Amino acid sequence: MMLHHVPDESVDTQNQGWSQNHRNRLLRLAKCLSPKVVTLVEQESNTNNLPFLPRFVETMNYYLAVFESIDAALPREHKERINVEQHCLAREVVNLVACEGAERVERHELLKKWRSRFEMAGFTPYPLSSFINCSIKNLQESYQGHYTLEERDGALCLGWRNHVLVSSCA
Repeated sequence: MMLHHVPDESVDTQNQGWSQNHRNRLLRLAKCLSPKVVTLVEQESNTNNLPFLPRFVETMNYYLAVFESIDAALPREHKERINVEQHCLAREVVNLVACEGAERVERHELLKKWRSRFEMAGFTPYPLSSFINCSIKNLQESYQGHYTLEERDGALCLGWRNHVLVSSCA
């Protein structure tokens, strides 16, 4: 859940009037290392290239589901919950709605876009293991609430109610 911090072609990182695509460059460099498997885990939200108003709406909808899911799992006075909300989630939301250009580091993309980037870098999808699927389903059953976990086109999608929050694929 860190690739979304890497700037893409929409961010002028050197103020030279031209933009580099550091995301694609990083993936090509990773491919040169010849890894057996690369796992992608990222938020399933589309806030990278949206203008302010649609980005604001996307951010509010996404984080509403995130906060509702946390509310079902941990009591409001739980120390870890307070820490995550104040030091992680709050910073993400503020960065998404209050920053532009190179100052905005939260630039989520949907799994479909990440897959396209990985394919352009020379990676091919790796099938999910039935053991992994079974293990995650068992873990999911230990949580209360409306958490969802489904396999979509070779990816695992963890969600809250009908909103996918995190996607993972290899």
